Amino acid sequence: MGTSTAYGGPGGGTPLVPTWLGDADGGGASPASPSPGDGTNGDGAAPPAAPKRPAIPAAADPQRFSGARNSFTRFAGSGGTDRPSLGRAVSRYVSTSSGGARQAAQRMGASRASGARLLGFLADAQARGVREALREFNLEALAGRPITEIFVGLADVICPGAGTVDEGIAREAYIETIIELTTEGLTDLSTFTPDQMQTVFELYVTHAIEARICNDIGTKAVTMPTDVQAAHRVEAQLRDFIRGGVSDALTRARSESPNLPPERIQSFVDTVYESAFAILQSLGQAEADQ
Repeated sequence: MGTSTAYGGPGGGTPLVPTWLGDADGGGASPASPSPGDGTNGDGAAPPAAPKRPAIPAAADPQRFSGARNSFTRFAGSGGTDRPSLGRAVSRYVSTSSGGARQAAQRMGASRASGARLLGFLADAQARGVREALREFNLEALAGRPITEIFVGLADVICPGAGTVDEGIAREAYIETIIELTTEGLTDLSTFTPDQMQTVFELYVTHAIEARICNDIGTKAVTMPTDVQAAHRVEAQLRDFIRGGVSDALTRARSESPNLPPERIQSFVDTVYESAFAILQSLGQAEADQ
């Protein structure tokens, strides 16, 4: 939705968490060849163990997206009035399509990394000033410019690369965040408060999760209302629903980690994503049960 490029969604057999999103062993030298006959290297020692390779993930349930797709199709067909179907779609996406909140968060590899870079820049700008924070990337000439110009200039720093769907989702979420800054009254980066920093990060995570869900469910498989106002209402309700869960997750994370040194930013971001998906699953189920 938004600037999202329509995409048919991942294939049913795609692993829940692709191997390239995790820490994979890079391989290594081939094990030495043992001497024939004695099971040793010829000097009496046992041959070295073969290097440990990442396990090939089992194919996922090919039907795991169907429940979320069907529920979201009913919600979209209602023009945004069928809230139980919205809740059911989101809850099923987390629990069944993704395999739980932790797995859902792990699928946000590029968005988690970009979120950490965004939050790190905002924290640095507040601590040392906008010009010094921009100097880190040779962008100090942007100091004093409108916030949208600053964020556009930082795009390749926050979201490097857009060659994969995952990277494309991270960049799309960042662009959507820039578009929404002024509507939130966020115009002067030099006077940002901690709450305004939270709002920017909250917007980013919301757009990232929304784009991930829409791409996974498959926008081509969901028929949106032909009425423009109804289509906008469907999109707005999905976004507001996701933002509510993200806001709760971020508020909880801030209460548990009021001080956030640079070395803890990535783990903080990872916690927010996982908590947001868990909250969305719970909120979605509550809506579905009404």
